[in-house]
Amino acid sequence: MNTLKRVFESPAVLTLIHYRVVVILIATLFLSVSLVPGLTEFRTLSLSLDRTATLGVVAVGLTVVLLMGKLDLSVGSTLALSGIATIGLQDQLGPFGAAVAGIVVGVLAGVLNGFLVVTLQINSLVATLASMIFLRALCHFLTDSNPISGDDPLFGLTVSRALGGTFSLRTYVFLIAILLLFIWLTYTVAGRRLYAVGSNEHAATASGIRSNRYLFGAFVFSGFTAGAAGVMQSLATNTGSPAFGEATALTAIAAVVIGGTRLEGGRGSALGTLGGVLVLAAITTTLEYESVPTYYQNIVTGSILLLLILLDRIASNSPRSALSLNSLLSFGKRDETPTEKKQEGKVP
Repeated sequence: MNTLKRVFESPAVLTLIHYRVVVILIATLFLSVSLVPGLTEFRTLSLSLDRTATLGVVAVGLTVVLLMGKLDLSVGSTLALSGIATIGLQDQLGPFGAAVAGIVVGVLAGVLNGFLVVTLQINSLVATLASMIFLRALCHFLTDSNPISGDDPLFGLTVSRALGGTFSLRTYVFLIAILLLFIWLTYTVAGRRLYAVGSNEHAATASGIRSNRYLFGAFVFSGFTAGAAGVMQSLATNTGSPAFGEATALTAIAAVVIGGTRLEGGRGSALGTLGGVLVLAAITTTLEYESVPTYYQNIVTGSILLLLILLDRIASNSPRSALSLNSLLSFGKRDETPTEKKQEGKVP
């Protein structure tokens, strides 16, 4: 055990653990390039990013919520409802007006979550679980549980078609959202205050920060990004479906956590979320190319997620954590009694 402990406490291993997200990303990309021919070609990369962009936009909003130490399980239902509004209102509002209406639906869903969590003081897990169920049921009610189609399929091509031979519009939206989030979290007072609220809400409030405003704004922002993702997905497919986004919440949370954002709040970054999304994109592309069933893909994703959480606990070595390095190495060992220590000569 002492040898294993010395290995984990060596500078090289601690450095690898500290940069675990980068290490996992490089290893995943290396494996993908080795197994998937032509993955490094620009067209293949562009298509892979386009497929991941919708999830990435949702992950941007969830990054802010998780930085506050909260959860938002309703993003998948918000995505579906925004998409249904985007397609269903095209006759009345036109394509652009319906797209704006879809984003407004997402913002209203965020306002609902903020009201439940901040105003009514309901636990974010319970509140967003309830809103997830309610919004999903609303999707089925509005569509009679059937997908609806738009009137202009050519309009949606602008979302998924490569612009000027580069990336698609929704890929640019995702990358710009990551860049803006990075600037906001890193270089603005509001971004630093958000970290403060996520680290210790009561201490932040005592120092004069209006924590409730930041919490409420985080849920509104998450609803906005989920709504934008729903608009892009519905336009790209020319379909609004109550089944859209059923696994989006958990997958997006996995991407954010893989990127280094802690569920307890107070730590994370936009670039980490970008890395988490790229890891999932590389895994999905590789396993689909190898014709691996979806449930095996979920096993791989879950294993990586657990590994990174374990490494995070080891790196932090927090006294609050039951997964600190010392506790892991001493797991299953019975504490010696004073009598046993005396018999072994450990106590004079």
